[in-house]
Amino acid sequence: MIIRPRPFDHADAVKLNDQVQLEYAVRYGDEGDVTPLDASMFEPPNGLYLLAYDPQGRPVATGGWRSQERNDEGYWDGDAELKRMFVIPEGRGNGLARRILAALEADARAAGRTRMVLETGDKQPEAIALYTSSGYTPCEKFGHYRTYENSICLAKPLQ
Repeated sequence: MIIRPRPFDHADAVKLNDQVQLEYAVRYGDEGDVTPLDASMFEPPNGLYLLAYDPQGRPVATGGWRSQERNDEGYWDGDAELKRMFVIPEGRGNGLARRILAALEADARAAGRTRMVLETGDKQPEAIALYTSSGYTPCEKFGHYRTYENSICLAKPLQ
């Protein structure tokens, strides 16, 4: 697998974002994640968006981080927020999400971010297992879904 930086609005990123939104809709019975996002949020040095490609050049996984500072949605100064971590079903079980997560953490650390944060849901046990096994622990809720009962917020120091 090859992991490459790509803009959030790159055609391959849009394709995988559409797939992850469908999966969210099935799991939660709604329209998917409606957190407002745009490509500029993932532009270095204030973020990064990665796509993984299989040997045939097909996009199989994605993930990104964006800078956050203290605000009324519960973020802290120095936060890097993880967004759109996703591996297509055929690519799961090969450690690809863990590789993307490690690359995003390293990039956010190099950019001076002090804490990686993420919001997931209680119907994503695979994601929760990945994050907790990677050193993430529960934190005060933040972000768009902070008032939702099934929202789970996790954080990991980057220093």
